Amino acid sequence: MKNNSTTSRTTALAGAAFLMATSAIGPGFLTQTAVFTQKLGADFAVVIALSTFLDIAAQLTIWRVIAASRMRAQDIANKVVPGSGLVLALVVAMGGFLFNIGNVAGAGLGMMSATGISVETGAVISAAMAAALFLLPEAGKAMDRFAQVMGGVMLLLMLYVAVIAKAPLWEALTHAFMPGRVDVLATMTLVGGTVGGYITFAGGHRLVDAGITGAEAIPRVTASATAGIIVTACMRCLLFVAALGVVSGGGVFDAGNPAASVFSLTLGSLGMKLFGVVMWSAAITSIVGSAYTSVSFVRTLSPTLEKYQKYVVVGFIVLSATVFLIFGKPVQVLIFAGLANSFVVPFALVLMLVAAYKREIVGAYRHPLWLALAGGLVALLLFGMSFYAVFG
Repeated sequence: MKNNSTTSRTTALAGAAFLMATSAIGPGFLTQTAVFTQKLGADFAVVIALSTFLDIAAQLTIWRVIAASRMRAQDIANKVVPGSGLVLALVVAMGGFLFNIGNVAGAGLGMMSATGISVETGAVISAAMAAALFLLPEAGKAMDRFAQVMGGVMLLLMLYVAVIAKAPLWEALTHAFMPGRVDVLATMTLVGGTVGGYITFAGGHRLVDAGITGAEAIPRVTASATAGIIVTACMRCLLFVAALGVVSGGGVFDAGNPAASVFSLTLGSLGMKLFGVVMWSAAITSIVGSAYTSVSFVRTLSPTLEKYQKYVVVGFIVLSATVFLIFGKPVQVLIFAGLANSFVVPFALVLMLVAAYKREIVGAYRHPLWLALAGGLVALLLFGMSFYAVFG
């Protein structure tokens, strides 16, 4: 049931921002950042800057068009090119499922690091907690609050570790503008991991469910999207700074768990406990975001899925946990999933840009020329860079 009170709107807007951000900040996010910091050193700063620019252009375009149209992305796509919405829905849902297997694994790993229980037990407990959230009477509000609290916990703990790590900040800042090299694979993997696949649509679809749509809502939607990207960028920068401090001091990350090495090499046994809390927070919020958004794409394909959507979400989480328990979790799957999902962004962006100029879709909304040009440029760059990263 839609609640249009000021408090509810504010909560939903903040929740949408944190839902997107915490969906992006998952086990893959932590793993990718540690891996590429060790590989690129201070030059990873320019990759973060470039990916943040690409993220903002993509997010603002997609969120604003979704809000203006009052429809979810797959329904918009079908109005632009009949049948494309089905393709988008299936691709996003499959990508979300792939990510969610890694999210469940990450939650288990986080619990193991924080409490000492087995990875499998931690994964089952975490999946059960995430599923239970969707069975609450006001699941939307509960999800908003959960994302905000867990996002705050991650940022505060990561800030503490970054300060202790004592990274060469001036070197990192310099390389953000004057890098020795720009790694295309790293850039595309980061974009795929932060706005690729389901992540781009998490906040926008949440606002549709909350009833925050229409041309009059665009300023608030823009602020929410921007806040989500800023939260994600801050977390990325803090983890990068901490990892760079370790690398600059001669530390070598464990290839099997590079993100944990950032914490353990900085704070010893305490670092592993903190890593467990951060990893678990990142993973369980990503389980929630992935399940919610992936199902929001397929629920409109069938009246039955629409009617029983909360149980479909629960089933999505249970199936993800089951696949993890049977097949396992290698680090490279998380890297590959981020890269593969980068192809979804330009495909969806092109559809949203076309939709932005169709009055029968967006009504009175007028898409800014600068944002259209930025979105078109980003789509072209992403198409080119994605193919280069895979085939180049």
